[in-house]
Amino acid sequence: MSQRVEILKRKFVRRAGLPFQEVLSEASIQSVLAAAEVKYRNRLYTPIITIWMFLSQVLEPDKSLSNAVKRVRAWLVSAGAEPPSNHTGGYAKARQRLPERVLERLFYQTGEALEGQVKASDRWCGRAVKLVDGSSVVMSDTANNQKEYPQHSNQKSGCGFPIAKIVVMFSLSTAAAIGLRIAALNTGEVTLARSLYESLGPNDVLVGDRAFGTYGDLALVRQRGADGVFRKHQARKSEFKRGKRLGKGDYLTTWSRPARRPQALSAAEFESLPITMKVREVHFSVRQKGWRTKSVIVVTTLLDPKAYPKAKLAELYGLRWQAEVNLDHIKTTLGMEMLLSKTPAMVRKEIYVHLMAYNLLRTLMWKAGKQHGVSPLRLSVQGARQSFNQFCPLLAEAGRIRQQPLHQELLSLTAESKVPLRPGRSEPRKKKRRPKAFPFMKKPRSVLKQELEAA
Repeated sequence: MSQRVEILKRKFVRRAGLPFQEVLSEASIQSVLAAAEVKYRNRLYTPIITIWMFLSQVLEPDKSLSNAVKRVRAWLVSAGAEPPSNHTGGYAKARQRLPERVLERLFYQTGEALEGQVKASDRWCGRAVKLVDGSSVVMSDTANNQKEYPQHSNQKSGCGFPIAKIVVMFSLSTAAAIGLRIAALNTGEVTLARSLYESLGPNDVLVGDRAFGTYGDLALVRQRGADGVFRKHQARKSEFKRGKRLGKGDYLTTWSRPARRPQALSAAEFESLPITMKVREVHFSVRQKGWRTKSVIVVTTLLDPKAYPKAKLAELYGLRWQAEVNLDHIKTTLGMEMLLSKTPAMVRKEIYVHLMAYNLLRTLMWKAGKQHGVSPLRLSVQGARQSFNQFCPLLAEAGRIRQQPLHQELLSLTAESKVPLRPGRSEPRKKKRRPKAFPFMKKPRSVLKQELEAA
């Protein structure tokens, strides 16, 4: 058994370890396992092997357990070792044994490691900018999943899928995911995001959409020593005449704490808010070909117009869209939109591993971009994934002499996968391909099958 484990370790270290050795080495995984006091018996699917297999599942187009087990069998056969059973039960149980907190910690570790490589010149006005946005993921329709993450209330029982709401915090400099919260669909996005504010530091700037442009969120962010840049909430009126004019469409105003406590704030949080707060309101227009000119008011606690000019703030808020693009990469490119796990714990593990894999691809893109003089944010996530998957089999079989040239070629190929600059690009949200004209399920599948048999 120990011989087979060592063979797999060597294969995975060559295959996935070399591109990501600075972020997710065997030693770093062992450290997290030791901190979580994970103990395991001498078996083929050790926690390290299981984590690497889990990651390879996410990065491969075929995400099935069967494909992952077949890869292990092929590697062991090629090395002259006894292959394991072709059944996926052993690997499935190994994934279940992995503590959720281990995968959570490894996810945060990949984001932190990449953030550690950022220099002051890579930051916006020398500040660390973080983007926050929410989305949802669908999962297998099981009783356990429905209990913790109920389906939408407008769907009949047995006709929908359990849905979880996620809120992710991204780094603007690296596009890495650096924060995550998961809850049921009926949890408010802002309520979920507020639990991420504890990770904000004194030099951070948080950027969000109009849902965050409230007195409470600006004040909570300032309590952490950070600053907020949000689109102004639609419920708050603008009273520029009462403020101090800093420039055209740029005013310094004083906001007062709401008379009534918002439901989304606890009594302790509400009482901790200051009675008044200085806020800067910046008004600008967004002109995009084919669309009506949009008027936008951004509110921020960055009060110095010289250090943070209006044009820079408008540019920064425009970059908020990157959070939605990053979420699309995770859900669509990496296939996290529909998760197949049968239990809530495994669903959360899948989410952590998807975000971990996304961060590892961003790490590869960062290294390739810096080495070849290209902005890492201009590189394609899909291109990086394709390059990685093409070179992985070669890295797994290569000896020490060939590994470094292959690694350098992988970085070169990744750097060539640039996304073209398309400012102001817009596409109609319309489908050309017509789906098959099957009706939607309005009864549980078991009932429909009985009706079909009785017909």
